[in-house]
Amino acid sequence: MAKDYARNFYNSKQWEQTQAAYMSSKNYICERCGDMARVVHHIKPITPYNINDVNITLNWSNLMALCHNCHQAIHGNTQTTAKGLMFDENGNLIKAPRG
Repeated sequence: MAKDYARNFYNSKQWEQTQAAYMSSKNYICERCGDMARVVHHIKPITPYNINDVNITLNWSNLMALCHNCHQAIHGNTQTTAKGLMFDENGNLIKAPRG
């Protein structure tokens, strides 16, 4: 769910067009696992400070087509990796810290 400061952006025509074009360019295939992509993820996260910067919000080099599980894993919401592994903030698979 979009944070309050980003709600207008995610409901904008510019975002709708950008995400539709990006997903189509990736053939709706997850760039992590090859499953069906359902989410366009911002690699560098949107914040209240960069929400109006189109180089962050609409630039294809900052986007990734992801399936639901990979998107959740990047945000730390589910455990979709093998035990002892996790995704870092850039979506790279790394060893999980012990603890």
